[in-house]
Amino acid sequence: MKNNVDFYFSKTNIKQFLSTLFYIIPMSVITGLSVAFFLWMLDGATVLRFQFPQLVFFLPLAGILIFLAYKWAGKNADAGNNLIINEIHQPTHAVPVRLAPLILFSTVLTHLVGGSAGREGTAVQIGGGISSYFLKRFNLNSDQKRILLMAGMSAGFAAVFGTPLAASVFALEVLVIGQIKWDAWLPCLIAAFIGHYTCIACGIVHAIYTVHYSADKLLINYLHFNGSILLLTIIAGVLFGLVARLFAFSVHWLKNLSAKLIKQPLLIPIIASVLIVGISYALGTFDYLGLGVISSSPIGISIVSAFTSTHISYAAWFWKLLLTIITLSMGFKGGEVTPLFFIGATLGNSIAMISGAPLDLFAALGFIAVFAGAANTPLACAILGVELFGGEYALYYGVVCFVAFHFSGNFGIYNAQFVRMKKMSFRRKSN
Repeated sequence: MKNNVDFYFSKTNIKQFLSTLFYIIPMSVITGLSVAFFLWMLDGATVLRFQFPQLVFFLPLAGILIFLAYKWAGKNADAGNNLIINEIHQPTHAVPVRLAPLILFSTVLTHLVGGSAGREGTAVQIGGGISSYFLKRFNLNSDQKRILLMAGMSAGFAAVFGTPLAASVFALEVLVIGQIKWDAWLPCLIAAFIGHYTCIACGIVHAIYTVHYSADKLLINYLHFNGSILLLTIIAGVLFGLVARLFAFSVHWLKNLSAKLIKQPLLIPIIASVLIVGISYALGTFDYLGLGVISSSPIGISIVSAFTSTHISYAAWFWKLLLTIITLSMGFKGGEVTPLFFIGATLGNSIAMISGAPLDLFAALGFIAVFAGAANTPLACAILGVELFGGEYALYYGVVCFVAFHFSGNFGIYNAQFVRMKKMSFRRKSN
């Protein structure tokens, strides 16, 4: 133990940490400012789409523009978050600086015309692109490069969601399934707080979700506990994990299938647009398009309404899942996380309505657990729950995230993740 302490506090390590911090501070500030600008544009695009729902008919044109932008200027930038994760695993200067403006432009355009996508991927790629600029400008060793890229991910994630603690752990946990390298946690934590408060200083206000459920007794001090609710939480965690598994598999499957069957790449976003608009009109609502945090209608379906409404369709989570898979697999850009929040919150709402469990609590559990399963980041998502909904329910958050993680399969939305552990499998071992 003493040797470990001496190692971490050696003069060499302290010097390297301080020199890395010299780059992390300006990188995090620039990332926070860039994400604030992105969120401001995203809010404007959402307001315009609410005012002019006819913008969905421009989905094919937007898809073509995004395809051409990445074809002419993107090169390997089309790999998105996976490109950053691969670069952290093995630095090769493969992350282009242009990744940041490209993903910002394409995500805002996707949301303007009604694509069902998120924003986390954009924020993380903005942080990665800005980090890449510092890597190219300065002579850093391999450890510093790795830490700076991870710090950029943390700064972007924290700025877009307002959750710096979860962001700092997310950047460590997302790289390898079943293993966390804690040596980068302090730089990631510093970057996350700087990115978050820079974004807040620009006037960005994050959505507030409230859980009012209160158990009959406390387990430890303020930690709420109810045996029947805990049992339902475990059962719900299994369902959340299976839905996360379905989402991750379907995104990769449809992307590969469309590339195989449709020989002309320009036709892929056009076909996707026809499917998105057609399904939305068949359902009679545009609530499943865009970010999904709020709805254009006071009685519409959204993440916020999932915490309070008793009139959300039991199939709401499926329609959001379907439209998001089509959007992200067939040429449009954006993150997966906010749609996963929507899928999880509405599925949690349905579970609560069927079982009689607390509506707001199970919406919150679904919110974090489907993301935990799809991204293979249960610890970060449990912390996310504490930051967003309060620490009183931390027991349920931890249980549901780890159960969902174990039932979500050995792959996820980020195919660049390394695998260090095998999770629960439903396949029989061959003799």
